[in-house]
Amino acid sequence: MNEPTAYRRSAGNHTAVEVHRPAPLAPTHTMPLVPVQPGTIPAVASIVLPDGRVVTGYAMEPTKPEPVVAKPAVSRTAVNIALGGIGFGAVCGGLFLLTAFIAALTAFITQLITLAAVIFGGWIAVQIFGHGSGGGNTFHIRKAVFKRNHFN
Repeated sequence: MNEPTAYRRSAGNHTAVEVHRPAPLAPTHTMPLVPVQPGTIPAVASIVLPDGRVVTGYAMEPTKPEPVVAKPAVSRTAVNIALGGIGFGAVCGGLFLLTAFIAALTAFITQLITLAAVIFGGWIAVQIFGHGSGGGNTFHIRKAVFKRNHFN
């Protein structure tokens, strides 16, 4: 098949350009195609426009709007806001209890640290100032007799 040749002109030069035309592809299936008719043939309608033209086509069913659903007495937005308020109140109560628990736990730990400091400090004081079994001076006091302001 001879392909036609076209010429393109650009700035005084003629350039040959090949023109390619698409060729149909060979069918890949072996069974013949059988057209299938619809169950009912729709009616063809013709309309004459005001300027005299005739438009022919199939009649279309007008679209039917969906039935209007009755609105509830209270809007969904109001219900969602109310549920959000209830949830927020529940969370705030939980947060308040959590805060109170943390404060009580902090006070308890502070008291334990103070108690440990007092007990440990007392033990240190006993070790330093207490009477141990060794290393100290022992004084035995016996009955002294004073006669005429003189010690015997």
